[in-house]
Amino acid sequence: NVDAPRQAARAAIVPHAGLIYSGQCAAHVFRRVEIPPLVVIIGPNHRSDYGHPGGAGVWKSGVFDTPLGAIRVAEDFVERLQGVCALVGHDERAHRREHCVEVELPFLAVLAPETRIAPILLAWDDWARCKELADALVDVVKEWPQDVLLLASSDMTHYESAVSAEHKDRVALAAVARLDGRELLAACREHGVTMCGRAPSAVVLEAASQLGASRAHVVDYRNSGWVTGDDSDVVAYAGVVIS
Repeated sequence: NVDAPRQAARAAIVPHAGLIYSGQCAAHVFRRVEIPPLVVIIGPNHRSDYGHPGGAGVWKSGVFDTPLGAIRVAEDFVERLQGVCALVGHDERAHRREHCVEVELPFLAVLAPETRIAPILLAWDDWARCKELADALVDVVKEWPQDVLLLASSDMTHYESAVSAEHKDRVALAAVARLDGRELLAACREHGVTMCGRAPSAVVLEAASQLGASRAHVVDYRNSGWVTGDDSDVVAYAGVVIS
């Protein structure tokens, strides 16, 4: 039910909570962007459970099945990324109990069912590795024959009052608006912003900037209290289109 014109985008940030809470926020992003044949979905490894030593776990082949249809993995893209970045490797253990990729897939299944995905989970949040992965993504995307959308899967501040969450998230989103991944990580540390996908967002911001993006626009911001009616202890969500 989002009525907005589609636009070409280099990247985006979308939430990944239960759809009853964050789905409308994510819809504000997915409905606005032109979804290309390949979407790289980068999310946090919430449990820090991983098998590949580089800590950037991909699922390298096959499909992610959903009630709305199967979404294919872009095996060729994943293989190429593994070849240029030692941080990246197939990691069944990391993906086994993680939700941050699959929550985005219903939107793709409805809006662009032929789109393929490169799913990546990050088990770290330091700038050096974010920059290394971003550089590798830029190298692969520049040579790729199709358009690619870089998608960071992240919620914002967790389990604080709505007022406190909005105050902290404003600081983080200011860094996002400047397309500054390094500043985003620093702001989250300094101000205690519990943005679970800060590293995926930092990677996407850096890669998008290198690929020519110049603007990040927050198209929706809300929190779980909008659904529960309780503003005292919320999780917040932001939808950002980067072009």
